[in-house]
Amino acid sequence: MGYCGGSISEPTYHHLANHAETLQVDFDPAAIGYEEILALFFASHQPTRPSWSSQYRSAIFCDGGRQLEQARQAAAELSGRLGHQVQTEIAPLDRFWWAEGYHQKYLLRQSRPLARELAAAYPRPEDFVQSPVAARVNGFLGGNGSLEQLERELPRYGLSPAAGEELRALAKRRGVSPATCPLAR
Repeated sequence: MGYCGGSISEPTYHHLANHAETLQVDFDPAAIGYEEILALFFASHQPTRPSWSSQYRSAIFCDGGRQLEQARQAAAELSGRLGHQVQTEIAPLDRFWWAEGYHQKYLLRQSRPLARELAAAYPRPEDFVQSPVAARVNGFLGGNGSLEQLERELPRYGLSPAAGEELRALAKRRGVSPATCPLAR
């Protein structure tokens, strides 16, 4: 979680100016293509709806000319299919500013048992924020993935049995389903 696309340095949640709240996606192109990430992004919201604020605008900040070209092409194709102009801002990535710690892994932080256990495994705040395990757990808590995927991955997380049960229960309550979703690999 962080901020991009604005004109001031060192933005904060309370001093964003014209930055957008964003997230940074690190991915392995051998596992998932950029086009698939773009398709998931566009399917996850209403990209034809005009943004009501700079902070919460739909935006893609691209790392390099190839990504910029692919994002623009995906937006143009989607506009043609929908018959409405995609309103998503597509721009080169200038700089990604990390948001304050309390904005990181927000859903995970709402579960004290899970947050406590992962904070013990990653005692430095920056390690907690960068942890792939914390990111995966936070994603499941957001209703992403499938129960099958969670069960496959859970043994690798190093969680206690009680924390594993907490994660299963919260993920089910928040919408993780038995059916495989596009992110369940």
